Amino acid sequence: MDILKKLENYREEEEKLKWEGTFADYLDLLKEKPWVAQSAHSRVYNMIKDAGIEEVDGVKKYRFFSHQLFGLEEALEKLVEEYFHPAAKRLDVRKRVLLLMGPVSGGKSTLVTILKRGLEAYTRSDKGAVYAIKGCPMHEDPLHLIPQHLRADFYDEYGIRIEGNLSPLNTLRLEEEYGGRIEDVLVERIFFSEDKRTGIGTFSPSDPKSQDIADLTGSIDFSTIAEFGSESDPRAYRFDGELNKANRGLMEFQEMLKCDEKFLWHLLSLTQEGNFKAGRFALISADELIVAHTNETEYRSFISNKKNEALHSRIIVMPVPYNLKVSEEEKIYEKMIRESDVADVHIAPHTLKVAAMFTILTRLREPKRADIDLLKKMRLYDGKTVEGYNSQDIKDLKNEYQDEGMFGIDPRYVINRISSTIIRKEIKSINALDVLRSLKDGLDQHPSITEELKEKYLNFISLARKEYDEIAKKEVQKAFVYSYEESAKTLLDNYLDNVEAYCNKVKLRDPLTGEEINPDEKLMRSIEEQIGISENAKKAFREEILIRISAYARKGKRFDYYSHDRLREAIQKKLFADLKDVVKITTSTKTPDEQQLKKINEVVARLIDEHGYNSTSANELLRYVGSLLNR
Repeated sequence: MDILKKLENYREEEEKLKWEGTFADYLDLLKEKPWVAQSAHSRVYNMIKDAGIEEVDGVKKYRFFSHQLFGLEEALEKLVEEYFHPAAKRLDVRKRVLLLMGPVSGGKSTLVTILKRGLEAYTRSDKGAVYAIKGCPMHEDPLHLIPQHLRADFYDEYGIRIEGNLSPLNTLRLEEEYGGRIEDVLVERIFFSEDKRTGIGTFSPSDPKSQDIADLTGSIDFSTIAEFGSESDPRAYRFDGELNKANRGLMEFQEMLKCDEKFLWHLLSLTQEGNFKAGRFALISADELIVAHTNETEYRSFISNKKNEALHSRIIVMPVPYNLKVSEEEKIYEKMIRESDVADVHIAPHTLKVAAMFTILTRLREPKRADIDLLKKMRLYDGKTVEGYNSQDIKDLKNEYQDEGMFGIDPRYVINRISSTIIRKEIKSINALDVLRSLKDGLDQHPSITEELKEKYLNFISLARKEYDEIAKKEVQKAFVYSYEESAKTLLDNYLDNVEAYCNKVKLRDPLTGEEINPDEKLMRSIEEQIGISENAKKAFREEILIRISAYARKGKRFDYYSHDRLREAIQKKLFADLKDVVKITTSTKTPDEQQLKKINEVVARLIDEHGYNSTSANELLRYVGSLLNR
């Protein structure tokens, strides 16, 4: 289907969603769909909930955020369950400005953007439908038309609470256009749109001396005063401030704490009483969620100022720290690269992982426990199994410091260095070493990194490099062992024969001489030691293997090289250790012979087909591992 056809279909869909009727028709609609009358806070919470929630390791994961925000599950759970959920139930937290506080490039703006885009889509769904008085610049709630003295009766009949009063403009229109007949007032369905300034507003502070409060609350239209005769006539007022236009939805208050005080005082009554003052009118009701964001330094400065005490109690602060999981940090980089002009560059496997390791290390505090170092802590946070530690240890580590994730290297710095690597290398393929080198070079150019921090970060780059060395050796190990797969299978069969004899306390028969011999303890231990099986644990491990073989036999399956992950890893490591000299020669020979060349080509093909490398990065990996083995 071409783009013009899609545009036509989109236009048709938009037409189908439109609705217009009288207030009487709207009341019939409310009986059928009472959720239509929900508050702005309730709409946001239901939008998040309707997208789906799953629980992973006791932490709620919201699908609404999962494609855009990574590694912030705990912060998001706190935000949804401690702010959006109670606010949706009309509890007192809805009378607070939501202030997201966190380090630069930590996801605060992205979070607000996700909420905005989500609301735009949600108001086009049946569950998120919003209706307003037609022709009202503030998209006012039609239920404001119900007089105060009838609202208790309305609640008894419909089960819906009404908050807020009819705006000055609609009070005038009700009398002049509809002769006071509330039931005839026209109501329409509206769709939130930041571009059209419907239900979503954004306020950004500028020069306090030149910025006008009208940007928030609207202003008098002097060209109409001659027509209407007075500045206090609502028709002579432009209800076009961000607070007006964001009514029924969400207003983003960018860098709120940089604002002049006069702009902040309007938030006091809006949050507490649900109204604000504009021009020469009575208080104007508004139902909107105000989300602001700031960094920690500005927040500390704000709360230390006694003049701001009245605002302190009207703000609920939600920390948005950096992600602390390596695997989630990788996803952040993948997303940023996808959205850039370097998406076509080949990035060798593990490149982003190694960059993420460095980044996460800069965000962690040194553990207080002597038995855990930073690398172990990093692995535990990432959900990796570390022998001797469990989920309670992770909880204890997280409780040691409250500010973890509020400092360190930001994702944008890493992406900038990756971009720099791509441009400088002039080859459409980069690897982990290229990026680590670039990260190191960039530390001198980072304005906020002190000499002390730089030394610390250089140490983290060295740690990430060591981790990469192990990853690179394993990668080549797997590829080489595959080329010697027959040898691997023979070694496995030999090991299994010996394990069966050991567990059943019988002897083996030598295939050449036919004489009975004891199980080869030396061979079994040489394999088991590769994966850290101790002398005390060998019996249990061998019995576990035998049980697995029996289970496979009962199901009519054959136990093979791929049936036990740890045993396969042990076989690979053992074979690689035996092949180390072959690998050294093969990877470091400048003029390999025909046999060596064949082996190199097999390994390169394996790295390309099975591990995600291209020809350039596979050959770079082999050369690097060859140099590591020759040290």
